[in-house]
Amino acid sequence: MANKDWWRGSVTYQIYPRSFQDSNGDGIGDLKGITERLPHIASLGVDAIWLSPIFTSPMKDMGYDVSDYTDIDPTFGTLDDFDAMVARAHELGLKVIIDQVLSHSSNQHPFFEESRSSRDNPKADWYVWADPNPDGSPPNNWQAIFGGIAWEWEPRRRQYYFHNFLKEQPDFNFHNPEVQDWLLGTMRFWLERGVDGFRLDTVNFYFHDRKLRNDAANFRPDAAEAWNPYNMLYHLFSKNQPENLPFLQRMRALLDEFDDRTLVGEVGENYHGIEIMGQYTSGNRLHMAYSFDMLGPKFTPAHFRGQMERFFDGAPEGWPCWAFSNHDVIRHVSRWKDQGKDADSVAKQAAAMLLSFRGSVCLYQGEELGQLETELSYDELTDPQGLMFWPADKGRDGCRTPMVWDAQAPHGGFTDATPWLPVKAPQWQRAVSAQGAGSVLAFYREMLAFRRAQPALRDGDIVFHDVPHPLLAFTRGDAVLCVFNLSAAPVSVSLPHGDRLLGEGVETTGDEISLAASGFGFFNAG
Repeated sequence: MANKDWWRGSVTYQIYPRSFQDSNGDGIGDLKGITERLPHIASLGVDAIWLSPIFTSPMKDMGYDVSDYTDIDPTFGTLDDFDAMVARAHELGLKVIIDQVLSHSSNQHPFFEESRSSRDNPKADWYVWADPNPDGSPPNNWQAIFGGIAWEWEPRRRQYYFHNFLKEQPDFNFHNPEVQDWLLGTMRFWLERGVDGFRLDTVNFYFHDRKLRNDAANFRPDAAEAWNPYNMLYHLFSKNQPENLPFLQRMRALLDEFDDRTLVGEVGENYHGIEIMGQYTSGNRLHMAYSFDMLGPKFTPAHFRGQMERFFDGAPEGWPCWAFSNHDVIRHVSRWKDQGKDADSVAKQAAAMLLSFRGSVCLYQGEELGQLETELSYDELTDPQGLMFWPADKGRDGCRTPMVWDAQAPHGGFTDATPWLPVKAPQWQRAVSAQGAGSVLAFYREMLAFRRAQPALRDGDIVFHDVPHPLLAFTRGDAVLCVFNLSAAPVSVSLPHGDRLLGEGVETTGDEISLAASGFGFFNAG
């Protein structure tokens, strides 16, 4: 039966296609490989898959530089392969969400090649162009995320074009209605092809300030991310513009023409990500959104509680999507493993927390194995971020190394060839084939089944309990009490509770709950 609200409280499994399964022996994952491995994902008990970009691209930023929005890059296969993958996913009860990179295209997109050729061609105003200052310098101080000023000179137009990311990723001019219409048309193409929704890359980057005003300085020399000057600006004008909201409503109207489809937006923002999530999911805009606020190093009860309270206090009608890992950040077990009993215990506890938070959830491939960040040398890197900022920042390749399926097979069963990124011993040891009873993978399956069996965990309200650090405790709905010890030392707390439903490293005596290092427990609410 149709369920237009299937996304609410859903669990989505993110696939990084280059690294999931190679089917043709070229060392790069592809759509046929994904189709082959879909039963593994279905066996977890998730609701949907999300594929990182698979469209035609020069791959300057691994597919986030699109040169054809309605075709598949040959690296990954063909449209027929895509259709077969969607059909198989649907057979297995999995929804299919695809990445949409709308804020910018590749500089090899035909529209940009036309736009840059002159000031008076039909696509002249499809990208963000600006005259130089009288001294020839760029029009303002906007910075690019991958380093340097966010403006590149085009001698034929004698103007600069704007790029939030690489110079090979020019930003579309969303102030031009034709651009909006065309991009919505590309989304319609995939909706008619049967996709169930879109993950919207950098959803708060679409519009820029028409007046091209300077962003404000926010110099923080001691900040962890001070290696990148992008983070030394307060982005008042280069993104987060109010014109975004009507466009999100247009997007939602498009999806509402189809049954049971969803929009989840990635909010790229260091300061007000939670608030923007709330704004973008209130009213008839996105169904859900996520930010990077839970994708960093902070691992404290106050942090997790604070993010959820900020969201729901500010947007009681909005809906979040929480994640601990994705293709852009250090894997969370590596970020947090020293703050718990051991890596596997932290992996299980993180799964228990994430899957009991109020909201929807994204899991990242390999997370269900307790996978660790891969340590790479500079000569092994492919990521422009790492290549630019090494060694202060090692980039994102460490979380993008191939999925490891078989501990006995070459390259972990990912490929018979040399993989595009290496498979190393610490990752190999966590292969799917090596995960038996009591493993992280077994726990993910158990926890996902538990979430499905407890309606309160999918859509119930959340009420936090005032417990001492390092404990996090809350009740979902009126049904389930959730308690976590976010430390490497045992701790006890007195909380009324009923029978234990699930847990590890937890014992009870009356109202007293004793938790071992990285311990957690779920109880009938007392």
